[in-house]
Amino acid sequence: MERLEEIRAKMGECDDKIIDQLVIRMGYVQEIIEYKKKTGIPIIQPEQEKKQTDALKKKLGDNEFEEEILNIFEYIVKNSRKIQAKSLFDYNIFLVGFMGSGKSAVAAGLKEKLEMEQVEMDELIVKRQGMSITEIFAEYGEDYFRNLESNILIELQKKSQAIVSCGGGIVMRDENTDHMKKHGRVVLLTAKPETIYNRVKDSKDRPILNDHMTVEFIEELMNKRKARYEAVADVTISTDGKSVVEICEEIITRLIALDNM
Repeated sequence: MERLEEIRAKMGECDDKIIDQLVIRMGYVQEIIEYKKKTGIPIIQPEQEKKQTDALKKKLGDNEFEEEILNIFEYIVKNSRKIQAKSLFDYNIFLVGFMGSGKSAVAAGLKEKLEMEQVEMDELIVKRQGMSITEIFAEYGEDYFRNLESNILIELQKKSQAIVSCGGGIVMRDENTDHMKKHGRVVLLTAKPETIYNRVKDSKDRPILNDHMTVEFIEELMNKRKARYEAVADVTISTDGKSVVEICEEIITRLIALDNM
């Protein structure tokens, strides 16, 4: 029993050293972020994370605990991203734009890179109502659906550092704009009507486009909403011909520049 306590005491000493080194490491993460912000170096650098992982594997060699140590470092890197996000954004990021503009894909990309919470507004509404969006529109009408959106935006004012993928028509209400602006930045994602059509043409859950799935109708509806989108946007990003990583980096860079103004 005495030997067991001796071993546990040594483990405790190891834990103390690990904590001290983690605190130092996290401080370096903050220094790196500040340097990147000042010099304009891209914030998202997946190649650097891969380089770190490869270097760690080389150091471990044939260590019997290689798998477990690599797993621990995955969490260290993940939490480094959280520190990165805290240093960059202390507010919610609202992604708005016409359906098919890439909001969900970009929200997922930002979540992965920044380790911020992702909120899919349409999915949240469907889950709470136990009905598809098409069914909600058919049974209760569009106004009811828009009320659900507004209520979620009010709830989100209590959060910070969430990436919110909003429904395509959310900007059509003035109060929604106010809710988003109170504790967040609004990023408008745009795409050409032809791009939108190719992205949504096979979807059955777009009630606004039901029986109107044409490039011409999409362009007409986009033009009706264009002024509203542009009025609410803090940053506007075109998604045509860009990868999710490129769009995410552009969003982060543009928001940093806006915050530094």
